Amino acid sequence: MLAFFLTTLVTALSLLVVDLAIPGVVIATFPAALAAALSLGLVNGTVKPVLSLLSLPVTFLTLGSFSLVVNGVCFWLASLLVPGFAVHGVLAFVLGPILLSLVSTFLSGYFLNQGLDQKLAGLGRKLTGGKTTAAVNLDSVALDSTRLKSSDR
Repeated sequence: MLAFFLTTLVTALSLLVVDLAIPGVVIATFPAALAAALSLGLVNGTVKPVLSLLSLPVTFLTLGSFSLVVNGVCFWLASLLVPGFAVHGVLAFVLGPILLSLVSTFLSGYFLNQGLDQKLAGLGRKLTGGKTTAAVNLDSVALDSTRLKSSDR
């Protein structure tokens, strides 16, 4: 759940950077950026695989360049689902997803290097009073197959 929250937050921040850098990409507010991040995740998880599969011959013939068009279509479709998020023009259609990917990758790497995910997990433990769900540390579990009885196998 924490990873989903951080990914959505990073995507929303990246969308705000894309809004500032590329004319034609418009995001009205930060809540609209959060909704757009969720919408992008939804479109990229459902529509993009189908479009990629259907456009595979064209993508093959163009040596992968057509995948930029597929990314642009998904970016534009996500903008149709969210009020306050709009994509206007070919420049925004093509360069928006590219810059979004670059900024999102940079921010994700930055947050991982800062240990933000571990700090937030520690905050969650403090808020719940140290109670966590039961988890098994697989590094400490050692299975010795020689001790298993032949009837257990």
